[in-house]
Amino acid sequence: MKYFTIVETILRNRADFFTEIRDGDGLRAKIFAMMISCFTFLALYGAGMGASHSILQSISSFLKLPILFLATLIICTPSLHFFNILFGSKQTMPQSLALILTAITTTAVLLLSFAPITLFFLLTTSQYQFFKLLNVAFFAISGSMGIIFLRQGIRVITEKDNPDGIKARRIIFVLWVILYGFVGSQMAWTLSPFIGQPGEEFIVFVQIGGNFYADVVNSLRILLTGF
Repeated sequence: MKYFTIVETILRNRADFFTEIRDGDGLRAKIFAMMISCFTFLALYGAGMGASHSILQSISSFLKLPILFLATLIICTPSLHFFNILFGSKQTMPQSLALILTAITTTAVLLLSFAPITLFFLLTTSQYQFFKLLNVAFFAISGSMGIIFLRQGIRVITEKDNPDGIKARRIIFVLWVILYGFVGSQMAWTLSPFIGQPGEEFIVFVQIGGNFYADVVNSLRILLTGF
């Protein structure tokens, strides 16, 4: 349980937490604790998503949701780190990793806080498209809060950096968030399904083709028109 206390530290004392990351204080322990917390919270939420279909889907989503976030982290962290260095940042790779993990940890715990609502609609509705879009909305809200935390962390950790490149680093951050969103959404499509189509057999992955955004638009069309 000691690893999960880092979540309360992030939410209650994030200014001090970001200062410790800037100073390199206990980076390895922080990264490990956040990894444990992220995996646990995301796995639990993933299990709830898959429970709408079957036990096998619940187990599959239990494993795939943490993989989704951590794989996106591995893919996108180097681009933010090295472009920031190019424009005057003094961050080390562990510091960049810790910052992004702070955002993911925040996202994960907020997602888990939505779990009772997800469970309520799971028990009271059989509308697959609605349930899928509800989860997309929860991911969007939680992810947005994670980005806010990440932005606050970058401000703290770079306040002693070269001011000449700060405008460029701000632009890089915005572009990186867009990149992260695209990579994450496509990774989600690649690893889907997380919920599972009612009446169909359990499958681990969908066939290659399509994309996340087309699927969301199609789900909205079906929900609103019934076709």
